This record gives sequence, structure tokens and C-alpha cells, in this order.
Amino acid sequence: MPDSDELIPAKQVASSSVPSLLGVFAHPDDESLLAGGVLAQHAAAQARTAVVTMTWASDSPRAAELADALRALGAGAPRMLGYGDARNPQAAPGRPRLVDAPLDEVIAALVQQIRSFRPDIVVTHDALGQLTGHPDHRRTHQAALLAVQGAGLAHLHPEAGEPWQPRAVYCATHPESGVGDLRPLLQAVGKAVLAVPDGYATTTVDVTPWLEQKWTAILSHRGEVARERPLPGILARLPEETRRDIIATEYFTRFATGPPRSAPIGFPPDSGQQLLLPGPPDPFSIREP
Repeated sequence: MPDSDELIPAKQVASSSVPSLLGVFAHPDDESLLAGGVLAQHAAAQARTAVVTMTWASDSPRAAELADALRALGAGAPRMLGYGDARNPQAAPGRPRLVDAPLDEVIAALVQQIRSFRPDIVVTHDALGQLTGHPDHRRTHQAALLAVQGAGLAHLHPEAGEPWQPRAVYCATHPESGVGDLRPLLQAVGKAVLAVPDGYATTTVDVTPWLEQKWTAILSHRGEVARERPLPGILARLPEETRRDIIATEYFTRFATGPPRSAPIGFPPDSGQQLLLPGPPDPFSIREP
């Protein structure tokens, strides 16, 4: 386990202490759009990375596209839970929609993935559901936070493997000041634009060095690129400079998890030094002695 659980600085390209990442995202393409740069960054630094995708069947066309995207990002093979998409009945015929599945069932499936991969950091959606407020994004956020807590507790879901406690969760988000050109582009196709106050974005990562990998991964989602309303299609129609400005920065809200290291359960959370992270102070962080 590395001493630091922060996302690595943009200039750092190799380190034995780079934390492992497990992405947990609602749909194929979310991983590339929201955290593709960070995933590629950590893979380039020889960190272990993987992605769990909540919806779409493993034999669907989008599964093959996801495999291509993850290959571009160095994030291994798809890990698809196969739930139905709230807005597309063809995503996983015969399976319940993610938003209809029992929450504890979804949490148990994620706990198994976390305990199997044993990541230092989990990256997922924010509480708003990523700009557009998609219900699958919101449910994934809820389930991921609960699964991260449950994964470290032996008495919860003992059938899912040996306990493992990730050190932090980074929720991909967009602060008001970082929406920029996305606002009119999304509004033009009838989508909502939901952003968090700037203070909620605790971590800002410049992923310019990994834009080639990120854009290749986005383009791998060919069905979405070909459509008018999905973000991959919107981005594909933009001038290169505008597109680069939009995808070159990734924003996150950081949550620490579990008891503080070197402290017993119940240790006061407001004493001592904050867990390491880049960016402004994180109002959600548990603190260490």
C-alpha cells in the first residue's frame, strides 16, 4: 500500500508509490469522458487500473467498444455488471434496470469487485449525476460510496471475499467555473447542465499529456460518436482546439474512507493533518493524527 493515496501530479510519470485505481461508472463511455486522462496517467506510471461498468450486457455492441476504450487507456478488460440502462431498454434485455435493482444487491456486486481488485482509490460519479443528472449516474454514485465503506467490513457481504478498504474515493465532477463551452453545447441538444459550487471540486488534474489516449478511448465508443445528442458525438463535431480545451482538465471531489491510518476507530476526525491531495483544502476529508 503506498504512503499517499492522492492522484498523482501531472508531471509525475513513474513511481513505485503510485496508487492503484478502480473506476466505477454507469455506462460505457463514462470512464473515458470523465476520468480517461487520469486512468491513462496512472497506467503510464505502472499503476494497476481497472473499470467496472454498471450497465449494458457483456455481449452487446457497446461492450466491444468499451474493450477498445479500456485498451487505449491501459485499464484492462471490461468488468460489466450487466444491468439495464434507465433510458435504453436494449442495454441488457431480461435484466433489471440499474435504478430498479435492489440497492443491496448492487452494493454486494461492487463489494466483490473492490475486494477482488483491491484498489487504493475508487473513482466514480458525483452526487449530481455528471452535468446532465442521468439517473444511472446518481445510482452508481450512491452504490459506489456504500460499497467502498462496506468492502472494508468483514461482517458485510462475507461471501464477496476478504475485506479491503480503499483509502479514498474521487467523485468526477464539474465545478461551475469549469463547465465553459460544455454549457451551450449540452443545452443546444436539450440536456440539463448541473455543476457543483467551485469549492466542492477538491482536485483538478491537467491531463494534457494523456489527451491522445483519452481521445482515442472516447472515439472507441463508435455508436455514441455517430449520434447527435451523446457527448462523444458532440465532441467529435467540434474544432480540435475547442475539444482539447473541454477534455484537457478533469475535476474531482475527494472523500477519505474508513478510520484514519494509525488511529483506532472512533479517533476524532478533525484533529491532525489532512490526508494528502492536490488542490484546495477538502472539506470532506477525514484527517490523520
